[in-house]
Amino acid sequence: MELIFATYNPHKLSEIRNALGPRYTLQGLGDLNEKEIPETGSTIEENSLIKAEYIFKKYQKACFSDDTGLEVSVLNNEPGVFSARYAGTGHSVDNIDLLLANLIDQKDRKAQFKTIMTYFDENGKHFVFEGIVHGKITSEKQGIEGFGYDPIFQPNGFKETFAQMSLSQKNEISHRGIALKKLLAHLTSR
Repeated sequence: MELIFATYNPHKLSEIRNALGPRYTLQGLGDLNEKEIPETGSTIEENSLIKAEYIFKKYQKACFSDDTGLEVSVLNNEPGVFSARYAGTGHSVDNIDLLLANLIDQKDRKAQFKTIMTYFDENGKHFVFEGIVHGKITSEKQGIEGFGYDPIFQPNGFKETFAQMSLSQKNEISHRGIALKKLLAHLTSR
């Protein structure tokens, strides 16, 4: 089955291709020579819908998008919808450094990653799938795998951060992996 994933992020594309396996042919925005789709929504849900709807309207093919936010309890769920541009630069290192600085004296480091996947089928009907993983923010970076906030997010029940896990291990338990499993269950039930 052919699917379009509305992302330019090579890390996300790799994670999703790995999780989907050979049954699905996945194209990203780069494969379509598309520009980055502006994320103008005020919530994670809105941004996910904006991207998927844009691609479906343009190509009339089955497609999906995701939007993810890291929500830190003590920071009123910041960075949330602004996770990718928390430090204003769009660079993961700057975002991590700012978040760690904002938590420097905090004992409560509870956080959750939330992903919303919006899927449009070939008929234009859309479905929304949510994935949440709870954990905490570590006091320093640990690990070299993954991307974004992975080096400082330790999921509950694990001693490792996402950046210390293999891609397959992370996909099993991550927010994106949870949302993707729900999407796959939907696709296979049709």
